[in-house]
Amino acid sequence: MGFILDGLDTEDYDRKYSDRELLGRIVDYFRPHTKRMVLVAVMIFLNSISGVGAPILISRAIDLVVENPTISAMLWMAGGVLLLGASAWLFNFIRQYFSARIVGNVVLQLRRDVFASTINHDMSFYDEHASGKVVSRVTSDTQGFSEVVALSLNLLSQVLLVAILTVWLFTINTMLTLIILAMTPVAVFIALSFRKAARRETQNARRVTAVINAQIQESVSGIIVAKNFRQEHAIYDTFGNNNKKAYRVGLQRGMVLVSIFPIMVTASGVATALLIYVGALATRSDTFWGQFSSVSPGDWYLYMQAIGYYWFPLMSIASFWSQFQDGLSASERVFALIDTESKVVQTDNKSIGSAQSEPIQGHIEFKDVRFSYTDKEVVLPDFSLDIQPGETVALVGHTGAGKSSIAKLITRFYEFQDGQILVDGHNIRSLNLQEFRQHIGLVPQSPFLFSGTVGDNIKYGRPDATDEDVLTAVHQISDGEWLHGFSQGLNTDVGERGSNLSMGQRQLVAMARVLLKDPAIFILDEATASVDPFTETQIQDGLDAVMANRTAIVIAHRLSTVRNADRIIVMANGRIIEEGSHDALMAQAGHYAELYNTYFRHQSLEYINSFGNQ
Repeated sequence: MGFILDGLDTEDYDRKYSDRELLGRIVDYFRPHTKRMVLVAVMIFLNSISGVGAPILISRAIDLVVENPTISAMLWMAGGVLLLGASAWLFNFIRQYFSARIVGNVVLQLRRDVFASTINHDMSFYDEHASGKVVSRVTSDTQGFSEVVALSLNLLSQVLLVAILTVWLFTINTMLTLIILAMTPVAVFIALSFRKAARRETQNARRVTAVINAQIQESVSGIIVAKNFRQEHAIYDTFGNNNKKAYRVGLQRGMVLVSIFPIMVTASGVATALLIYVGALATRSDTFWGQFSSVSPGDWYLYMQAIGYYWFPLMSIASFWSQFQDGLSASERVFALIDTESKVVQTDNKSIGSAQSEPIQGHIEFKDVRFSYTDKEVVLPDFSLDIQPGETVALVGHTGAGKSSIAKLITRFYEFQDGQILVDGHNIRSLNLQEFRQHIGLVPQSPFLFSGTVGDNIKYGRPDATDEDVLTAVHQISDGEWLHGFSQGLNTDVGERGSNLSMGQRQLVAMARVLLKDPAIFILDEATASVDPFTETQIQDGLDAVMANRTAIVIAHRLSTVRNADRIIVMANGRIIEEGSHDALMAQAGHYAELYNTYFRHQSLEYINSFGNQ
């Protein structure tokens, strides 16, 4: 069995909930729909009475045929059966309609809660967990949660049906009914014995579904790389292996869930055989059972007919808990995602930069900050830096020096372990994050564009902005000439993830998006590293205006982006090893001068040559 479960490990945020805890939270989601639930319960009760009333009426009709077989009596009986059937249909329709409304509303609220929790997780959560697996919990598992509702309503229906049938059976013969009730705990015991196995197998089935979802999403996202390296067959082989694993897990789950019914049917068959024997003896006055509780042959036949209606709902009730585990396992996975605590912890909700508070000046201080993504490697061992309001600071250094980590800490994408980060003298952990991030503009190296038009993406940070506002932001970058490169201007469709645009065009759109936001703190994370010299010039033309009167942090490999900074911070292994202006650092002939001579100068020659060849 171990090889079947390879790759189906639980996530580190998974947790075990008791059945009582899960049921308590499920009830909380149903509590706002109490009135509708009561109506559904009434409809189930009336439907159950209608369902039981038909065979009772038929049995009385049989007696009537024997005693007084008149035409009018038969018509009344036929009309009664027809009325009961129509009533049962009506009650069931009302029940199904409101049940569907309840299920829809509950799943709607649950998906709201789990999606809200998902988007509020910090970036480290997405570094550690495949997005496809997260999506599976938001979609597939919340849908599985609805099965809890359907099973619960079905349970209520079956309980009412069994209760009514039990009363009816007592009216026929008390002794035989007591025998049935005595055998009921056996059926319950058989069903409950499958509970743990059912929970385990359904959890495995949902995990393998999450693995497949994650692999499909990764394959589709990276299809251009796969095709470039002719690795389509490798992707298909991986999918095939996961698909086979899903088949084996599904088969194993099916065997566990399905096997309960043959066992229950066998148990009910034994019980029925016992009732036939005891009931037959009870029809004879010369037997113990006949003397104890005599039964007429007609009542005995009617009783055995009633047993046929009784066993199925009773088996459904007994097997409910094992089937219920499917819904509970889905609920457990969803609640685990909701309950996952963010590693980024805010100690207060202080307002900053809002209409009711002072505007953000952009004074940023790092005081003895220690930061690591994992326990294995420290990125910033003891980092201190003071960035004055309106100052432009460039961070340079080799890959892995910790430059981008500084930007991620300022935006509170990640949590640092020790030290302090202050913004305008306020501890960054005490700020209202939603308000604070409104005043930060970040242009990453690989910008993400959402499906829609160029204009939609520029207005992403300010949905209420007018077209005039958008054009104003566009014209701050190279006088807006770059917009002429789009076939339909602002109405150009960017495609999925911006696939219809070049990398340079995506950078320009991302730059305009930040400009429209008009932040107090501006962060460029190697934003010109992947663009051509001409596009870099267009971006650079707008940077001077953008950085004026703003605190700007530039993380760049391009000399043109670094030279004009007020201060250059040279980093290595998470520490500051040099700082100063370009000219001062060149005069020191230290690490920055080495970077310039080996990298920036070569880059500048390429830059000049590229223009010479145009």
